[in-house]
Amino acid sequence: MLPRVADSLSFLYLDMVRVVQDDTGVCAQIQADKNRTDLVYLPTAALSCLLLGPGVSITTPALTTLARHGTSVVCTGAGGVRAYAGILPDSLTTHWLEQQVTAWADPTRRLGIATRMYGMRFDATELPTTVTLEQLRGMEGQRMKALYKILAQQHGIGRFRRTYHPDQRHAQDPVNLALSAANTCLYGIVHAALLALGLSPALGFVHAGTQHAFVYDIADLYKAETTLPLAFALHQSANPEQEARRRFREDLRLLRLLPRIVHDVQALLTPVQADTGPDDEDRSERRDVEMVHLWDPKAGTLPAGVNYASGGT
Repeated sequence: MLPRVADSLSFLYLDMVRVVQDDTGVCAQIQADKNRTDLVYLPTAALSCLLLGPGVSITTPALTTLARHGTSVVCTGAGGVRAYAGILPDSLTTHWLEQQVTAWADPTRRLGIATRMYGMRFDATELPTTVTLEQLRGMEGQRMKALYKILAQQHGIGRFRRTYHPDQRHAQDPVNLALSAANTCLYGIVHAALLALGLSPALGFVHAGTQHAFVYDIADLYKAETTLPLAFALHQSANPEQEARRRFREDLRLLRLLPRIVHDVQALLTPVQADTGPDDEDRSERRDVEMVHLWDPKAGTLPAGVNYASGGT
């Protein structure tokens, strides 16, 4: 069981099981031995996101029940690392997606969120009050150079230069190979969290032009404390990519990354109030509605299922 992320958002990771629907509910069949199969029933009504590892098979009736109960289903790699596909229930609230799209389409709000994303990587005392986005990009570049230098000195490997050439994999050093593998794992965790919130991974605020732009935005907030130290620690590894994936999975519970991702994403997308800052109440995921509403430019929303013809019934 992965940690409870927020009041109503919980994740469950399954692997090496068959998920089926029986007369009682959705259950995971675990082959204990040749003569015994154990059943573990899933709390579908209280579960927000089900992560399916590569050893899982699932039936259509089970998927239908999960969708009916509003549970997102994400197909992942081993240990919940890497997100390959996501199935979102039609009952999933669109609140956070609407917040994302509204902020992304507004140049002022988009700039504000991009600036806050960069600011989260620095101590508040390090940033000038009138810093521009261009200056922040430069400061971030200097921060990463300094971090590379510090980690290289700690591990005694001399000067390090970040390179990523998939077609020249054989020529890369162990640190670069491990970093690429660990970053891919991190992208999967972020991708799964965004899908569970109903967000679009494609609408980024710093990155653009890719279906994973928002994934890269959020993942960049955590690389300095997660994937970078791990990669440098594997500078003498004979199989750095495999070890990076394994150790990232092992450290996932200690990092408690999923709760942080959800909290940080909600904080970034929540409009900042003039006096009190982001409204904590607005960050709740409990925004399900019983029926679809109609949009109106003046009223905001109107009830659906109503005949608005003059004198209509």
